[in-house]
Amino acid sequence: MAPRPLRLSSRRPSRNIHIIIILLILVPVSIIGIFNHGQKISYFFRPLWDRPPEQFERLPHYYAENISMGQLCRLHGWTLRLEPRRVFDGIIFSNELDILEIRWHELLPYVTKFVILEANTTFTGVPKPVFFASNRDRFAFAEEKVVHDVFPSRILRRGSHENPFNLEAEQRGAMNRLLQGAGISEGDLLIMSDTDEIPSPHTVKLLQWCDGVPPVLHLELKHYLYSFEFPVDYSSWRATVHIYNPWTRYRHSRQSNFILSDAGWHCSFCFRYLREFVFKMTAYSHADRVRHRSFLKYSRIQKLICQGDDLFDMLPEEYTFKEIIKKMGSVPRSASAVHLPAYLVENAEKFKFLLPGGCTRSTG
Repeated sequence: MAPRPLRLSSRRPSRNIHIIIILLILVPVSIIGIFNHGQKISYFFRPLWDRPPEQFERLPHYYAENISMGQLCRLHGWTLRLEPRRVFDGIIFSNELDILEIRWHELLPYVTKFVILEANTTFTGVPKPVFFASNRDRFAFAEEKVVHDVFPSRILRRGSHENPFNLEAEQRGAMNRLLQGAGISEGDLLIMSDTDEIPSPHTVKLLQWCDGVPPVLHLELKHYLYSFEFPVDYSSWRATVHIYNPWTRYRHSRQSNFILSDAGWHCSFCFRYLREFVFKMTAYSHADRVRHRSFLKYSRIQKLICQGDDLFDMLPEEYTFKEIIKKMGSVPRSASAVHLPAYLVENAEKFKFLLPGGCTRSTG
């Protein structure tokens, strides 16, 4: 019998072939999407595997002009001291020169020593200028109170996978020695915060004049992004005040269950020049969030600043889907310049980039 001739089938490809083709298209697209937006995706699903920290015990904060310190102490359940505590303000410094000027002018009447430590590298192990040392003349108004040192940090080789938080922890450890050299002693009030976490002057005055203050107290700060035109919320809690003792260690983490409400301002990425934004984005402990070189383009950064959008295209770091969804999108603008640092308002023209309507930055 002669073999039957081979005939091409006129039937359409099977359903399985359709599925294979779709998968061949979708899988690479999905991989690219996960690569580009993996952090964003993980932040959205964070509530599935992470739980919020234990709630703070919030202490009411009483303040109004022309009320005696004795009355303010009593309202908080504390007692008036015969004399104020000495106050030491300890900060790890990077490049926030404008915010530092505002901070020190605000706290100058109440602080005994401004203790400032800067490193010669970034937290990512890249050599950097010592910005404060190079601009010390700008802070001559506080010179007699300044205790400054440069921390000789480690330079990491290119491609190193060492956690930037290791270098940050080493620098914070060195602050303990600098504080002791500055003359701090048991019973003094120590402020532990980043440069851009500014306690209000009346908060510091209250804590230095009252007895009965918890030995370690977190400060709830109103959080702003890029300037005081973009108020985010009251989520900033890492700043602390301590009644110093020999076991006190300089940290920037949860240290107490007590937090004092509405105790100051936290202005994140509040820089005058676009180059300063780029420096911080590539220098601080979360530099891994710069997933593409395009993130560092001045035109992109400028656009996002004026929109109140996230520089890293990230979702809010929240523990519930409700909070994540509520905070998605741009930070709403505020036209208010009330209840801000007095030195900022007194020098509004100099610091107009921090006030409503001043979002446009120069390259520097």
